[in-house]
Amino acid sequence: MNNPDEADAGATTVTPPSANPGYVLGQLARALTTNQTHPDPATRERAARKIDSWIQVFQGMLSGALRIGSRTPVAATPAWATLEVVKGGFATGSLLAEGPLQPHEVALLRELPTMSAGTERAAINSYYISEPGFAALQELLASGRYRVNVPEEGALLVIAWLARQNRVEEAQALLELLGPFLSRLRLYPVPAERPIEISTNVFRQDVGQTMAALQAVVLRRSVAREREAILVWAPLYDRTVALFTETVEGEAPSVPLGTDGSPQRRPSGHYVVEGGWPCQFYPAGWADRAQALLDDYQRQRGTHQLSAKPERQGEAFALLRAYLARCINNPRQLSGREVGQIRALLAAFALRRGMPGSLRHEALRQMQTRRATAPTAVDLAQVLLHRLASLPQDGGLESLDEVVSPITTEEASAFKLAEGQFFSPNLVHKVERSLAAPVQVLIERKIIPSSEALARVVPQISAHARVASVADPDLRRLYSALYTAFRRRRSLLLLNLQHQVKFDELPWVAAVETYRTRDQRAKQLAYDVLRQVVSLAITTFPQQILPNTLLREIRALAESAGLALPIVDEVAADIFMGEFSEKYLRAAQWAGRLLNGSLYERYYGLPYIDVLQINDVTASRYGTPTSAAFIRLCHELAGANSSGGRGFSVARNGTIIEQEQILTTHNLAVLFDALGLHDSLRPQLADMARHCFAWVCTEHQIRRGAWKSNLRMLKNTAYAWRHMVFFLALLPDDQVTAFLGWAEQHLAAQSAAFQDRFRPALDGLAYAAAGDTIELSARRFIGWTTERHWLMPEN
Repeated sequence: MNNPDEADAGATTVTPPSANPGYVLGQLARALTTNQTHPDPATRERAARKIDSWIQVFQGMLSGALRIGSRTPVAATPAWATLEVVKGGFATGSLLAEGPLQPHEVALLRELPTMSAGTERAAINSYYISEPGFAALQELLASGRYRVNVPEEGALLVIAWLARQNRVEEAQALLELLGPFLSRLRLYPVPAERPIEISTNVFRQDVGQTMAALQAVVLRRSVAREREAILVWAPLYDRTVALFTETVEGEAPSVPLGTDGSPQRRPSGHYVVEGGWPCQFYPAGWADRAQALLDDYQRQRGTHQLSAKPERQGEAFALLRAYLARCINNPRQLSGREVGQIRALLAAFALRRGMPGSLRHEALRQMQTRRATAPTAVDLAQVLLHRLASLPQDGGLESLDEVVSPITTEEASAFKLAEGQFFSPNLVHKVERSLAAPVQVLIERKIIPSSEALARVVPQISAHARVASVADPDLRRLYSALYTAFRRRRSLLLLNLQHQVKFDELPWVAAVETYRTRDQRAKQLAYDVLRQVVSLAITTFPQQILPNTLLREIRALAESAGLALPIVDEVAADIFMGEFSEKYLRAAQWAGRLLNGSLYERYYGLPYIDVLQINDVTASRYGTPTSAAFIRLCHELAGANSSGGRGFSVARNGTIIEQEQILTTHNLAVLFDALGLHDSLRPQLADMARHCFAWVCTEHQIRRGAWKSNLRMLKNTAYAWRHMVFFLALLPDDQVTAFLGWAEQHLAAQSAAFQDRFRPALDGLAYAAAGDTIELSARRFIGWTTERHWLMPEN
């Protein structure tokens, strides 16, 4: 299932798709497999929770209790209620403001009169609307010492604020609307020690989330296996070799070195062995010591089983132990060939490590022991957890210095570590995710590595811009908390051209929207933030399309700035309705005004003149305004029959959606034009185009065995190619010519196989740049096709 954020998605005109139970069963099967087979207990536990959620979804779909694809998938539950949503946009039927009592609720209940089981939440809500509880809410409002984790937890705070403004009727109306949910939902906030802070700094995850990530750090199996090999099996191996060396008559077996320093070999390839022969005599007590070694090995094997190498047939250690057991019982049973093999094994051991007791051998084992006993990631994570435990868990870190500084004297003693020990880059990177800093700093430090990661922090920036229009400081703080909590809601899978729930659809938010000023200062701030966010996303990640989560914030910022922009979402091919709402036409017309007659139009063969003439918007069968002419054009450009033809096909849907994205430039034209980015980013456009081309070349040459991985690569590189063509279309001809020269050189530096495969794409771009028709030997690079893609790698 693709990204569910797209609102305008649903069934085709022939075979209407619905939410697919097969997808649910597939996710359930994956969770079951992980729960049963994954070596990490924490991962198995997470998988167990996923199993419960997917079972809820499946049972709800079968029983009809869940209407997947609707804005209100749970019966008798309004759209504003925050649902538990799992991967793919499927609602489980649970409400996030419902569920088990939380610690702060349990603490409050101890102070309230005893009530019967199952009525606790009603009792807490009743308390907060009583006189003492209302006073407590007013105190929380004034101090800001509360948190809103889901939007519902701010509802009673809004009522308290309205009452303080003498808006009693509005407060009562809101309370009546929420009345049916007083017994179920947490409509009150979580008390906190620190007041809410509104800052221009952002962080990728809060300290509590970083602590959870550190608690999940486990010793990698490969590291544990190496430690076991060095600390458990190597000493036993050394003892085995030493025992056989005692039985050698003469010098210990060795491999002589040639004049070039390399080991001498026989024509057969085996090492030349010099020195005495083992198993010639057995000192007193030898058999007892040999048996003690074998007994020690068996005891260790009972508790150390990470490494299979000591037991592996044909391994030197396993062979020597077998010979050792035979020597204990009856050494005369050994044949001359077997004694020769023991001799060769001893010589090979000496060649690689030095004989036990030698300076070389001792130095090697000491170095290995130091490595094996060095502090592990788990050991060092405990120190970081100790340092973070005293910090506020719901905020970011203003500085990393104190958290990731070397181990102190006190910590060295408490955690049995070396003073001055540094933390590994991997652990530092985990902590860095909580660094609170301007978004540009997080991008420069690679803490924000993608547009998806950027989308997760933008709500913090957007909240700051939105609350600037709220004059009352207490309401400003509450509004910020509500907005941030709302942006944590996961999007639903929607059909029939429905749209996701908007922030102001929450009744308690709508009740205070009138108290936001819409003056020019507030609009200018929203505009500046919008321009900053879009510029950062496009210049930092020029090869990536703007994800739906980021588009949601862009749309909200544009509305706050007073801009009516047709921002279009990425449509999911597997639930595509075969139709696009009006905003897709408007976005394409905006692109047409910017790109008519451009390289972009020529390369993709677009009829922007025709797009600009479309004026047939009417209500669709779902009541949403659509344009039949625009929909028909997308079908025609994709080579698909707009009346349905071959019925429902994800690949066919993908080709239609891609033509819509090409026509609209997937928001680039709208944003560049509306925000004046054409001028401000002009000096960077050529570099951005080169970045896209280089990224496409790299991605196409990475070996991916899985067919689906290659399909995803083709789609993503086609997105990057489209961005590249758009950037070039905004450059003067001489810079396009220079780019094509550079691209030829870059392609020539790639593998011969890739050059041959990708040549038609670059030729097609060159034809379009020259104003010529793309000939048969050249190709337009698009991502979706109903046949095998001409750029699909050969496995």
